[in-house]
Formats: sequence, structure tokens, C-alpha cells
Amino acid sequence: MPTRFSVVVDDDQARDIEQLAREHDLTDEEVLRQLLALGLDTLDGDRPVDDRADRGSAGKTDPDL
Repeated sequence: MPTRFSVVVDDDQARDIEQLAREHDLTDEEVLRQLLALGLDTLDGDRPVDDRADRGSAGKTDPDL
């Protein structure tokens, strides 16, 4: 079963997330999922970010994020 987290961001970060969502025709939630996956994959160090596997996020994905 998926785990739900809450995230609090400042106004500048919220604007950046909303802008990315608009530019890539994604929801704010999907932008946050992809940013989180990118950060976790970067920490993994086992594989390049470009070769990352989908971590089970639902909805539309954008490989440019």
C-alpha cells in the first residue's frame, strides 16, 4: 500500500513546482513525484539518472524533468 507524505515548501519553491507543471503539462503532484525520484536516484549512485526506472508513480511522466 502506498505511503502518503505531506511536504511544506516556501513560496518560491511552490512557484517553481507550479511552473514546471505548466511547462510539462503535469500535475503539481507528478512534478513532486519526479523530483523526489530524481533526488533518490541521484543518491543511489548505482545507475545514471537517465537510466532510472519508474518508482511506481501514477499518471503521466515527463523524462525531461
